Amino acid sequence: MSQPRPILDVAQDLGIDRRFVIPYGDDKAKIRLEAREASGRPPGKLVLVSAITPTSAGEGKTTTSIGLAQGLAKIGERVCIALREPSLGPIFGVKGGATGGGKAVLVPGEDINLHFTGDFHAITTANNLVAALLDNHLQHGNALGIDSRRILWRRVMDMNDRSLRRVIVGLGGPVEGVPREAGFDITAASEVMASLCLAEDAEDLRARLDRLLLGLTSKQEPVTVKDLGIVGALVVVLKDALMPNLVQTIDGVPAFVHGGPFANIAHGCNSVIATKMALAHGDWVITEAGFAFDLGGEKFFDIKCRSAGLSPSAVVIVATVRALKRHGNVPNDTLATPDPAAVERGVGNLLKHVESAQAFGKPVVVALNRFATDSDEEIEVVRRACAGIGVTAVLADHYSQGGEGAIALARTVVEQAEKTPSPLRPLYELSESIPTKIEKIARAMYGARNVVFTAEAEKDLKLIRKLGAEGLPLCVAKTQSSLTDDPNVVGRPEGFDITVRRLIVSAGAGFVVLLLGDIMRMPGLPASPQALRIDFVDGQIKGLMAG
Repeated sequence: MSQPRPILDVAQDLGIDRRFVIPYGDDKAKIRLEAREASGRPPGKLVLVSAITPTSAGEGKTTTSIGLAQGLAKIGERVCIALREPSLGPIFGVKGGATGGGKAVLVPGEDINLHFTGDFHAITTANNLVAALLDNHLQHGNALGIDSRRILWRRVMDMNDRSLRRVIVGLGGPVEGVPREAGFDITAASEVMASLCLAEDAEDLRARLDRLLLGLTSKQEPVTVKDLGIVGALVVVLKDALMPNLVQTIDGVPAFVHGGPFANIAHGCNSVIATKMALAHGDWVITEAGFAFDLGGEKFFDIKCRSAGLSPSAVVIVATVRALKRHGNVPNDTLATPDPAAVERGVGNLLKHVESAQAFGKPVVVALNRFATDSDEEIEVVRRACAGIGVTAVLADHYSQGGEGAIALARTVVEQAEKTPSPLRPLYELSESIPTKIEKIARAMYGARNVVFTAEAEKDLKLIRKLGAEGLPLCVAKTQSSLTDDPNVVGRPEGFDITVRRLIVSAGAGFVVLLLGDIMRMPGLPASPQALRIDFVDGQIKGLMAG
């Protein structure tokens, strides 16, 4: 289709009444939360799309999510997509845009990739409003007795900027504030983002914001947003951002795009509100979790599904022959050369993620995202390996053919998802200790041998126990480039240890963040960022997508 359908028509096809639609131009809209209850339909089936460990060769998880939905629409299914919003950090950094590729894309792509409907800006503002009011409280007498050396709240921005990871604020004399150490995270890793994405509704969001832990007193007593009395201002800033955004694919399949936490340093899933809105209006809902299954997939099940009462009907693991060759230690400049032996060496990474997904009790389908350079022999290696563990690998060509190229994948997913449902099996019980929980994750998801806590992590664990927060689920922050905590280790390693460097309580989001290895919650830019190739020429945006 050459032009997007009017967004009011897309909403009408979903059965969403006009009174619930707030248009942002002709091609995107906010949807009022009341539309979910007004649908009157039983919820559809949820399908999670995840992937193998990403490499520079690419896997195409978002493209496959979109293509699968297009394929379902081609075979006559009522389908809706639920995805995350892109962050400006990766857009100007390494990845470029994040709205799919080829003929499996969302529109309007440029708007979605840039400022969209302002959700990221609102979340950034709310987070930094907390920081400003907290510093203002210190300046004007500090009635709550907050220890300025024990402030836990950080400012955020939607940009990769390593120079802001650690800063000093309040310099310049008495009227400039209380000097203290501070720092920035990226907006996608903020607790406000996580709280909004895990909230069921406005009331739940208010409760989560009230619980945000800001710092400690000199006696190590917690100080929260509720203590500061500022939750009303935060709710006002976030009132529009809480509503999910409706857009569409290039051929008119509806898509809710809402929230954008990263999966390597946050929980990596789109909002619960958008997912449930999609389930209320579609027979099938395709969603994704960021990066590979060991990160986004595990958090989708153990955090999002547990919190929201969701239970997907199937899991799709996306792989490419090129990426499997990278896991077989083939350099990028030879990926176009057929090499079945390299695929054989690298396929273990795919099989590990399939096994990890099966641990949650759901049927798994492998989507082999096809490139023109893939040989029949390489494809057969993947099919044979998957068949060896009882899983179907389906070749998909949605990038070049759109929905037509994903019909076989769509039919296979329907076949698997319509099997007798099995209950969700979380990896751990919330009542278990944090060391026990992370050991279960590390062994089941990564294949690790042991978990090691640094001295700083042991101190954090003592504080978490004092705060009564050990019963929360875990949100593991680690490199996306490896099953280990070392980004240089590819394939399916065995017999390795992982190191927990720090633990952070996210009381509003409702989880404990574990920092593994050298992971940072404020990324840096590469030597040649994508921003160098982005321009506005003759009324057209150029270079927004990397590649």
